[in-house]
Amino acid sequence: MTSKPEKIRWGILGPGNIAKAFAGGVAHSRTGTLVALGARNPGKAGLTEAFPGARILDGYETLLGDPDVDAIYISTPHPSHAEWAIKAAEAGKHVLCEKPLGLTAFEADAMIHAARKAGTFLGEAFMYRLHPQTARLVELVRAGAIGDIKMIKSSFGFAMPGFMPEHRLYAKDLAGGGILDVGGYPVSMARLIARAAAGKPFAEPDKVVGAAHLGQSGVDEWASALLHFPGGIVAEVSCSISLAQDNVLRILGSKGRIEVADFWYAGGQQGGTGEIRIIRPGDTEVVEVKEDGWLYAFEVDAAGEAILGGKQEFAWPGMSWADSLGNLRVLDKWRAAIGLEYDIEKPAKRVHTISGRKLRSGGTAIPKRGIPGLPRPASCLALGFEDFRTFSSGAILLDAYFEAGGNLFDTAFVYGSGYTETLLGQWLKNRGVREQSVVIGKGAHSPLCYPDVIGKQLTQSLERLQTDHIDVYFMHRDNPDVPVDEFVDAMDREVKAGRIRGPFGGSNWTMERMDEAIVYAERTGKQKPGALSNNFSLAEMLEPIWAGCVTSSSDAWKAWLTARQMPNFAWSSQGRGFFTDRAGRDRRDNEELVRVWYSERNFGRRDRAIELAKRLGKSPIHVALAYVLAQPFPSVPLIGPRTLDELEDSLQALDISLSPDDLAWLDSGSDQARARLIAGSCAAPLISGLFALPLTYPLPALRERG
Repeated sequence: MTSKPEKIRWGILGPGNIAKAFAGGVAHSRTGTLVALGARNPGKAGLTEAFPGARILDGYETLLGDPDVDAIYISTPHPSHAEWAIKAAEAGKHVLCEKPLGLTAFEADAMIHAARKAGTFLGEAFMYRLHPQTARLVELVRAGAIGDIKMIKSSFGFAMPGFMPEHRLYAKDLAGGGILDVGGYPVSMARLIARAAAGKPFAEPDKVVGAAHLGQSGVDEWASALLHFPGGIVAEVSCSISLAQDNVLRILGSKGRIEVADFWYAGGQQGGTGEIRIIRPGDTEVVEVKEDGWLYAFEVDAAGEAILGGKQEFAWPGMSWADSLGNLRVLDKWRAAIGLEYDIEKPAKRVHTISGRKLRSGGTAIPKRGIPGLPRPASCLALGFEDFRTFSSGAILLDAYFEAGGNLFDTAFVYGSGYTETLLGQWLKNRGVREQSVVIGKGAHSPLCYPDVIGKQLTQSLERLQTDHIDVYFMHRDNPDVPVDEFVDAMDREVKAGRIRGPFGGSNWTMERMDEAIVYAERTGKQKPGALSNNFSLAEMLEPIWAGCVTSSSDAWKAWLTARQMPNFAWSSQGRGFFTDRAGRDRRDNEELVRVWYSERNFGRRDRAIELAKRLGKSPIHVALAYVLAQPFPSVPLIGPRTLDELEDSLQALDISLSPDDLAWLDSGSDQARARLIAGSCAAPLISGLFALPLTYPLPALRERG
């Protein structure tokens, strides 16, 4: 949009009861006007009467393409929230999305990512949060009306007429059940009150325990959860679609309690008086909040004021992006506790990207290059993703990485107790991209670090991955008590069997054992180790991060890697936070950073990375990553971004040119390189040495993986 309108012109995406309530809110708002409705059945009777003044448009895409619509209210069933919010942001439309923002915090993060890129507003429509009664309640809590808060009891439950398999609330394909439909209300309230007691916008529980009854269709018909917050506040929250509850908010403190009936409706959808009852020993005080405004008009105006003010998210007490993410993380844990995964989240039905499109190939943001022993080019960085525990969450990152040009995936037998391999296998099959991808596998981790384990674990890995071969294989640890020739023989057998079809080698192997293995293989005609996966970073690891870890950052290792031209798939290539503000000579609160990285030589390297980053307008971690990529031997960083923002930030970083002199200066402070730096020579394409890329587009700075 080229100019700010006097009023926000709203379009509603999807008719329904909640959409009708929102339309009433727009009609009674100060900042908005309803101009259009997008419907898949525009000829349905009653739409004109239910949405007066709105043009009835044929389909959601038509609504997004309407130049006379500024903002979209999404009221479709839960599973389509992410798709249409992302498409709306891409179309330049502001979005107010009915709760829940997404099915999971991972979906919500992708929606926020799209809005951030587009510069558009995105808000989650918890209507009660914008009503004056909510602000008044928070004031009472902060003022100590009932002393120190100890416990919160909150529910939102109702009873449908009976089991209705055709209704969205009972449909597992539509993410039915109580937790996502109404469970977010008591959870958001508990977080709001717990943090109000500490004078902040919201709080995150450190423990979530949930239970539920899963009905005939497999959705939660009634459910409860216990939330424990730092400082000792405990919240009991419950929701239901097949059980009527009293829906009274109760806040218990050291000097009394607060009770509010039907808090979510704040006295009525079309105005009214809400009552906050403060009950102390021998006394009951009633605080009335009279408000003539329509309940849904408050969220319309809060969104409108944010949009007109150039803001991308709600002001407090509305749901900020961080608040929405925190709320969904609790709901994710609640669902995980009861074992509820919706059918729409599983691979069979999650066949498109989060934006509802088929996976695209041919991306060039992440360059590819040849690696000795591999039949196809591999991306210049490998993606790790063992933090994900569901297909729907992991696929968001995998899709984005692949569409950017990435095709190198880092897995291991032990990651996620096998789930990482399972997730990748599901994704590769679901997306049909196994032949375009390069899969790194690892096995025989201690204590099961023996030659006979390699084949057994590889069999399980291939079953999980739904493939018949691994492209790059590493022994995950070494066992010096076993002759190295037995390990080489075991891996060579898998090569001859066609189950390893590229280089193999050791992860966390010493130089001496690698040399011994190479010599043995050359003498006996076996395939020799052709790859390494050790730590490599501008900062040298002083002590192993974990037992059995090996660094290759020393001068001797760098000379060995260069002489052998040995590809090293480097983990913790940015020092696990050493090049961020988490570290510093005066910061000793992180035991791992202090133990593993703190030395004056490493701090000198960090100082120089900071100096260069300032000159280039970049981050020191980008300089640290550029150092790894510019080595005169094949160097492939393993990264583990958890969000699309982290991934995209890495890929959009400008190139940093590092010559051999620059590498020497960063490493040891050589004067010659410093003179080049001051002269402003860091401007050519990144990558120097024998592993240079035959590419003309940028090589990204990356977030580390360790």
